[in-house]
Parts: sequence; C-alpha cells; structure tokens
Amino acid sequence: MSTQQTTPRDDTLWRRVVRELADDLAVDAHARDRAGKTPFDEVERLQEAGLPAFLTASDPSPGGGGHGADLRTACSAVRELSAADGSVGELLAHHYALSWTSRFLAGPSGRAAETFPRLDARTAAEGWLLAGATEPGPAGTGPGLTLTRADRGGWLLDGRRAFDSAVTVADRLVVAARPAGTGDLLVVLVDPAHPGVFAEAAADRVGQRLTGAGTVAFDHVPVPRARVLGTLPADEHSVAPFTALAPLVLRLLLVHVALGIAEGALAEARDVNRAVPPEPGGAPRDAATADPLPEQGDDPYLLLSYGELATAAHTAAAVAERATDALTRGLRAGWTLGYEDRADLAVLVAAAETVTGPAAVRLTTRILELVEGAPPAAPGAGGGGPGFDRFWRNARALTARTRPSHRLRDIGDHYLNGTHARLARSA
Repeated sequence: MSTQQTTPRDDTLWRRVVRELADDLAVDAHARDRAGKTPFDEVERLQEAGLPAFLTASDPSPGGGGHGADLRTACSAVRELSAADGSVGELLAHHYALSWTSRFLAGPSGRAAETFPRLDARTAAEGWLLAGATEPGPAGTGPGLTLTRADRGGWLLDGRRAFDSAVTVADRLVVAARPAGTGDLLVVLVDPAHPGVFAEAAADRVGQRLTGAGTVAFDHVPVPRARVLGTLPADEHSVAPFTALAPLVLRLLLVHVALGIAEGALAEARDVNRAVPPEPGGAPRDAATADPLPEQGDDPYLLLSYGELATAAHTAAAVAERATDALTRGLRAGWTLGYEDRADLAVLVAAAETVTGPAAVRLTTRILELVEGAPPAAPGAGGGGPGFDRFWRNARALTARTRPSHRLRDIGDHYLNGTHARLARSA
C-alpha cells in the first residue's frame, strides 16, 4: 500500500516531522485502540510523513528517497512515536530492522547486492512498508517456511508462519525459509499481493492491537533468484559478527518501543493529575483534625509515587541509550566487527531488555492506580482508568515475548564463562 511520501532530510526537519506525527497519533490513540481495526490509516500517516524511508540510505538524485539516518536517530523516532501509540512504534521498528536486510547479508564483498541492489534504497524509492522476519520461527511452531526448486529456475515458497507486525498492510514481505534438504536459511523478498499469499489478521490481542500482526500462508509462491537477499548458515558459529547484529537491531528498537510506552503513560498521567479541579467549597478537610488536606500537586504520597516512577523511567532510558550508542558504533564498524565485539554488544542489548521491559510493565501498572477516578486530561481522552489501560496492555503484550530470567542467565554465562552462543538468540 505504498503511497507518495515526503522525506525529511535534515535533523531539524525530521524532529519536527516526528513530533507532529506523534501529536497527531496521540489525539485519537485511545479510540483507535478500542476499534482495533487493520492499521491502514496508521500506515498512511507514516508514509505521508516519509518515516519508512528514514533509516534507509539517502539518494542524492532528484526525487530520491532515504534520509540516511543512523540507528540512534531511528530509535529516537520509534521511542517518540511509541509514547503516543505503541503499536505504530512497533510496526515501524520491525520495518526499520528489515530494511537493512541486504546490508547484513551482503558479505564484505557485497555479493548479495549484485542480485538485489540495496533493499533499503529500493524501499525508500518505492515507499514500501516491510514486514516479516529473517530468522526461523520459534521452536514448536511447525515446520516453518520451505523452498523447493522451480522448473524454470528460482524457488517456490510454501508454508505458514505468524508474524508480529504489519503482515496485513505490508507492501513487501521479507522472510526466511529453508531449501529442501539443507539446514541453511534463504532470506527472500515476496510481494504479498501474489495470489498464493494469504494473510490472516491476529484476533483478540490483549495489547499492541494495531501492529497489523497475523499469520501468512504461502502456497507455491514463485521466488526468482533476483529476490533472494542472501543466506544465513544453519551453524550460528559460521555467521559473521556484522550479520549477527541483525536480531540485535530489532531487539534494541523494541526496547525503545517499551521505553516510549512507559514514558508516554507517565507524561499523560502527569497531565491528568495536574488537571484535577479543586474541591467545591475550598480545600477538603481531614476528618480527624479538620486541617486542610494537601492539594493534588502537594500530596506527599503522590509526589513520592511520581518520584519513583520518573526515576525508574530515567534508569531504563540510561541503560537503553548506552546500548544504543554501542550498537550504533558497531554498525559503523561493519565487516571489521569481531566476535568479541558482537558478544559485548549483545550483552548491552540484553541488559537493556531486562531493565526496560519489567520497568515498563511496573510503571504502566502503577499509573493505573494513580489516575483511578481522575477526569480526562482533555475532551475525548477516555478518562483516567479507561484511557490508561492501553499503556499497560501494550507494555505487557510487547514484553511478554522476552523472559528477563533467560536474558539474565545469558548475561551471567557470558560474564562468568565467556559464553557467546545464547547471546546470539533473538528470544
């Protein structure tokens, strides 16, 4: 569903574009979440703002797309949008991670780019929104996607798999499938408009209801050789360190989605508590002493709660930003990145996940208590409790995929024993 888009080209402009879009999404976020419709409108807003091309290489030619932003800038955009609408932030996070697929798979010589030049540049030029996954599905979810040789060259793609984002609205799918008889994965590009592709939206999601998640079935879908983006070896130890950054990029972007959800909930709750009107007839009195009770903004327990929540948000942000700075430098290192460097980056991303995920759930849970019974901060905002449950649901749905205990075990194994293997896993 590509559309004509504008592309922000300088830092001042992109910051304004992101801020304006976030403000626009925040206005009706509650109503859209309740409706739970397929996110055609949300994707159109993203594409009109030019954000799907944000992380892609800039094209200096007239009409060329791409901002050429680095990972840090992309994370900032995802975080700000997630504060307004976590679903839109997650949808864009998956797109950004997938847009770099051909870079991660090209190899030092760039051989993969010879068959399909720069997926990110093509994505920007065409205004595509990407969906899919470049890793095999979770264990126990079936045989996954398979490829068989076609009579006239190329491959035929078959199978069924669930995806977390955008499969119902994507312009192109990037998926990993196994050729028959091999353990390696081929990452291929598929047009979802092909009659052999069937997408089914996920129903009754607790949170992140507007990400366009769902299940896709492929029935003998032709994949020409030119649409094979590259190969991932079955042996994880054979994967180049730079290629192995791909899952880390997605995981870090999702950390910023969780952080944005928490920060958005905290900011909106603050506005609600600030807007509580004074009691009729003056300040309320303590029943025992007849002394005036503190106003909402002077309530020591409320101040303590907000102090704790703001500190938790600052702590999560600090850990996430450290991981973001390090991974941004790792991406710049490219094919010179070493195995130890990659392991160190994986530790930082895992640490950001274990801090940010639980913090987002705790913070959004506590905020439900702080705004209970409070009037809405603005007309149509949905009220305190009813309007704020979406933050908790979104944080819970997003972070349920990652078990902090597993991440902590992996970090401890690396710290104590120097083990890398588990850190390479995406879940």
